[in-house]
Amino acid sequence: MSAPVTLLAVENLQIRVGTEGPLAVDDFSFNMAPGEIVALVGESGSGKTMAARAVIGLLPTPMQVCGGRITFQGKPLNTADTKGMREVRGARIGMVFQEPMVSLNPALTIGRQMSEALKLHTTLDAATIRERCIAMLQRIGIKDAEKCLASYPHQFSGGMRQRIMLASVMLLRPALLIADEPTTALDCLAQLEVIELMLELTREQGTAILFISHDLSLVARYAHKVVVMRSGKAVEQGRIEDILLAPKADYTRQLLEALPRRGELVPVPACDNALLQVQDVCIEHPGPRSFWGRSVPKRVVHSVNLSIAPGETLALVGGSGSGKTTLGRAVVGLVTPCAGAIVFQGVDILKAANRAHRLQCQMIFQDPYSSLDPRMTVGQIIAEPLRHEPGLTPAQKRQRVTDTLLDVGLPEQFRERFAHQLSGGQRQRVAIGRALVRRPRLVIADEPISALDMTIQKQILELFERLQRQYGFACLFISHDLSAVERIAHRVAVMNQGEVVEIGSRDSIFDTPQHPYTRRLLAAASPLEKRADGSYRLRASVI
Repeated sequence: MSAPVTLLAVENLQIRVGTEGPLAVDDFSFNMAPGEIVALVGESGSGKTMAARAVIGLLPTPMQVCGGRITFQGKPLNTADTKGMREVRGARIGMVFQEPMVSLNPALTIGRQMSEALKLHTTLDAATIRERCIAMLQRIGIKDAEKCLASYPHQFSGGMRQRIMLASVMLLRPALLIADEPTTALDCLAQLEVIELMLELTREQGTAILFISHDLSLVARYAHKVVVMRSGKAVEQGRIEDILLAPKADYTRQLLEALPRRGELVPVPACDNALLQVQDVCIEHPGPRSFWGRSVPKRVVHSVNLSIAPGETLALVGGSGSGKTTLGRAVVGLVTPCAGAIVFQGVDILKAANRAHRLQCQMIFQDPYSSLDPRMTVGQIIAEPLRHEPGLTPAQKRQRVTDTLLDVGLPEQFRERFAHQLSGGQRQRVAIGRALVRRPRLVIADEPISALDMTIQKQILELFERLQRQYGFACLFISHDLSAVERIAHRVAVMNQGEVVEIGSRDSIFDTPQHPYTRRLLAAASPLEKRADGSYRLRASVI
């Protein structure tokens, strides 16, 4: 029998920070065959993205390869000159980046960006290039492909931008596709659509995939092999069945143990009255203006009814664009509904200027890096809500900040640091501290763990549960991560196209969903669950 053909071989790779800095990747090796799907998994900072970028010659400054060998289709890559890498990059190795809004140029139309690689690597005329772009857009499910070519990236949702990015890369039929966290910010249905599309396109063209992800459920569902990375080294690697479903290394087991799973909930104190009531709320956004200057509003939330009891966590789940975040912003007073009532502690906040509501209802935003002022220290950020707390002396305010830092698991010396000096998990802890420093009765948490890896997600969820037990606040938990919702929520409301299609207890929603949309969400998630013998399996679909 002939030996299997190797498409990509990475041998003893070393990547150093600068010329004398520490090693970001150390003695790292793996290989992959044509058409194979190999996943690189590990925590943030483990070296996954650095190793993948080294393959395509896109290491950021001051990172540089200082040892090892990278071979693609039998030819060395790490010793290739600039011209040689340009011939490989894009034409034979394509890359889909984590955030398509960053990797797509906002100033150029989709058509111009899609055609760039074809103009560079082929001799096709403009008409043929346009035909190929239109055909590929139609292939990925864009209804009006010609209109799409003339549009700009900001005019599409995150899922559609990722589809367009994937179509641009696959136009050249590369032999290898590097997908760096391609579904991180997408809901589970959009994740499924993008992954299935990626697999379908690569299967048609025989393309191999190097899949970088911290989502172990997605990896177990789609990859053939997995390489587990930690601190720049390969902890273990092999078939999915041998590594993720039957882990042997302690670190791999730690990653799998970090997966959220159903457990005991924070008890809800008995109370006859709801803390918050959302009654027939409708919300509209201004639509595009016509030639005559008129704007037809677009309704994004339709007659929603919800209630939250003191100390309860109500999860709001649904696809991107379902109205979850818009409703959460309305509850906190950042968006004004066009109809309905929002009653907080017995007062309709839409009819009366309610200072108590403003002070007792706080929000944790999705991206802590953009919601934390880069010019303020951590101590100043956390202390800012205390400006509206009468009766506190400067010494008491300082002590409250110190207590809050300790509550969220940060040492007091972090008080003088800035947001850019913190990791993603630490920034999220600061955002939680800012929301809780006034001891509010209600917290709206908008996708608080969406951009974090599994172990940091576990830490933030454990922190959130501990603080809820300590302070007894209620929470509206907005998320597309159903595993996190299953762990933390007392009740779940499912939104689709601006409507709540199903609401019920956590166990009833996850075990006996009634609405077809809820069943689709749960089927798309299919998380890993632990067996009694310590091995893992993908949870069976509820459909």
